[in-house]
Amino acid sequence: MQRGALLDAARTLLSEGGTEALTFPALAERTGLARSSVYEYFRSRAAVVEELCAVDFPVWAAEVEAAMERVDTPEGKIEAYVRRQLALVGDRRHRAVVAISAGELDAGAREKIRAAHGGLIAMIVEALADLGHAQPRLAAMLLQGVVDAAVRRIELGAAEDPDEITEAAVAMALRGVRG
Repeated sequence: MQRGALLDAARTLLSEGGTEALTFPALAERTGLARSSVYEYFRSRAAVVEELCAVDFPVWAAEVEAAMERVDTPEGKIEAYVRRQLALVGDRRHRAVVAISAGELDAGAREKIRAAHGGLIAMIVEALADLGHAQPRLAAMLLQGVVDAAVRRIELGAAEDPDEITEAAVAMALRGVRG
């Protein structure tokens, strides 16, 4: 119960202020726990982020996969893959996934997160193979690079509207994967 409250508070802090806002005093204040109690659940900020990713990333990936399953064509799957990830940028759970890039994560945590991210990329490999790509895994990694760049652009509050960024990313992905 307390652990769930701490994770929810962490999502809110990350959503409101990024990784800098995620502190043990802030978690304690949000949950009404003593700061020392927070340490009973998590040894560090990195441990909080790691657990958020372990809990939230599979949910996020399932949403992307579900969007892809609702369409039949390889192009439709690619479009759904890009659109759903970019639609999730505003979701509180997404902040936790974005926070994985924090340098304070230890090598083991970064490896777990890379493996989870690899699972996301694996979702699109079949659609790229169906389009006749000679190297569908490489194309999938490059496609994810387009998505990641669009995510960063949206997260930065770029001059372009998030919908414009999404449309540009979808167009780039569809034209690029056909080429």
